[in-house]
Amino acid sequence: MKVVLKPLFDAELPAGFEEIVREKLRGRELRTGETVEVDLLGKPLPFKVLLAEPSPLKVGKGLKIEFSTGEIEEFTLEFERGVDDAVPFTKGLVVVLGSEVRIYNWSGQKIYSRRFENLKKVRVAEGKVVVVHGEEVTVVEP
Repeated sequence: MKVVLKPLFDAELPAGFEEIVREKLRGRELRTGETVEVDLLGKPLPFKVLLAEPSPLKVGKGLKIEFSTGEIEEFTLEFERGVDDAVPFTKGLVVVLGSEVRIYNWSGQKIYSRRFENLKKVRVAEGKVVVVHGEEVTVVEP
């Protein structure tokens, strides 16, 4: 069991601070993505839970706590049917759903969508999407 916390305040954390935080959080349930506060010397110190393994988890003696200054971003795209392929490239992500090709930017916004008859394959090169369908090749530059 492990938790990665990101301090939401500006201060250098001393060595061994994870033990203090573990004791202050003992018995509480933590979930990935939530913000928790630890009361220290009468001041609430906020932390973002970047990772709780498993999520949720109950804080106990054996819990490993790590601190991070980085941020982890995540988003999930949901589709009405199964995804046949997903191809990442510099400008975003190409998703193939049956005969449909969709292009999303890295924020998850759909920027292109088209159905192709007899879709054979989709490739990406130099920021362009190449779609092979029937006896044709279509190049899309998002």
